[in-house]
Amino acid sequence: MQIDFHHAVTYVAARLAKFSVEDANVISYSAQYVDDAVNSGTIRFRNKAMYSRISSAHKMLDYRNFKELANHFTWIPFHFLPGNGGKKAGDNPGGSFVNKLVCYPDSPVANDMVNSCIACHDREYGLHRLGITMHVLADTFAHQGFAGINHKINEVEDLKKEDDDPSGLVKKLGDYFGEFFDTVKNKVVSDAFPLGHGGALTCPDMPYLKWTYTNGLGDPVVRDNTEIFMDAVKRIHEAMICFRMKDPEYTLGDQDKISQQDLDKIRENFLDFEDEEGEDRHRKWVNSIANGDFSFAEKGQETLSYVHKGRDSWKYEALDTKKEVETKNELFRFAPEFLGSDWKLFHDALQTHRIDIIRNILPNYGICVA
Repeated sequence: MQIDFHHAVTYVAARLAKFSVEDANVISYSAQYVDDAVNSGTIRFRNKAMYSRISSAHKMLDYRNFKELANHFTWIPFHFLPGNGGKKAGDNPGGSFVNKLVCYPDSPVANDMVNSCIACHDREYGLHRLGITMHVLADTFAHQGFAGINHKINEVEDLKKEDDDPSGLVKKLGDYFGEFFDTVKNKVVSDAFPLGHGGALTCPDMPYLKWTYTNGLGDPVVRDNTEIFMDAVKRIHEAMICFRMKDPEYTLGDQDKISQQDLDKIRENFLDFEDEEGEDRHRKWVNSIANGDFSFAEKGQETLSYVHKGRDSWKYEALDTKKEVETKNELFRFAPEFLGSDWKLFHDALQTHRIDIIRNILPNYGICVA
């Protein structure tokens, strides 16, 4: 998924879950910032204080650069949560270990992740962790069938979009991947197998798309992204309600559920915003929110924005820097407000999330990753 879902749709779901405008902004910013937190390492201050952070994405999201993207530390805990074949802890899917690593929508692993997040509701970084968790939970729907490692299971053949000229798509794939694309078999080829849904390009991220392909196991797959995205909206909304109620077992009543009118508008936007670039779809979602298209606000009452670097970004407010990447020798001015800044709290939550996934949750399913 891209910024249109992770930021704008997450904001809509949070507001429909009755979070305040301020809290919904923290949740949705955090959800999108998972894709933009590309720097890691130690921040050093002039007073000798230090802060260490990790990255949750790569600077160059280029599926042709398989070696650069082969990183368990990033892709498995934040983008391709292992699904254990949809089975509970103690049960195993058929086949080899890699089948345990494939994303599965709203799996028991994902539910454990959500429950762990809810248990942190009273932490200062609780809302930031909720946003991170919602990013990962949403991606279990969009990235289903793919794994966050370089492996044959991620191979994509016979990729076709509904109502699209197959020859045009083959040309686009060939132009994009160059020597890594076999135009005869309509597949990506390389010494390193594709990571995640690299071979499918951005097809899993397009809310309006219906498409088909043959996976690395030779199985034909039919995908209706609109239905998948609608399921994701309902699930992250439910998870947010449970977080707000501080109860992972809370059962939604009629007063908690998204109204049919709002669901219809969400579906309409998914289908109508057919731009290939996520930024373009995001602008249309922002306009839809400002136009009062949803029940939580009338026209002109709410304006959504997102700045991930430079002035007005969380990083700028925390470190007073417009730089996207810091030098190792750079020293920042320390202010007491840094400790409670959204940027610092996001990175606190990011590290807590990763440790919880890698060290606590996945081992219960017999999954050991870096």
